[in-house]
Amino acid sequence: MAAKNDTEVIINGKIYTLSGYESEEYLQKVASYINNKITVFKQDEGYKRQSVDVQRTLLELNIADDYFKAKKQADSIDNDLESKDKQLYDTKHELIAAVIKNETLEKEADSLKEKINELEKTIIRLETELAEKSKSSSRKKASSNNSSSAGIVNE
Repeated sequence: MAAKNDTEVIINGKIYTLSGYESEEYLQKVASYINNKITVFKQDEGYKRQSVDVQRTLLELNIADDYFKAKKQADSIDNDLESKDKQLYDTKHELIAAVIKNETLEKEADSLKEKINELEKTIIRLETELAEKSKSSSRKKASSNNSSSAGIVNE
């Protein structure tokens, strides 16, 4: 646990000793905030005409108002942050899903490329076989034509 700090501050011209676990700088900042509020109020003629009790109450109400406005703003920022975190979370999951889908499509594309490659090889093999059969068939016809014509000449 941090050590407790005792700090002397001046508020509205009087010296007070503030005690707390916050730093001396922070306690001085709090005192400065109060002094600024008092200075602003003392510039208002209507405030000056009020009794000391009413002046203190007005000052306390104003400080409470500042607190609740700051709290509302902080809550709004927290809500915005939560919303942004949710959006970020959703976007990350969408990205992961897209990456997985992309990887699946790449694998499918590779598989189809392999299939195309195999089919091209089959086409080349079949074309080669067809060409060889055509040559063989042509040779047989030519050979058979030669023997037929040779037979005719001999008769």
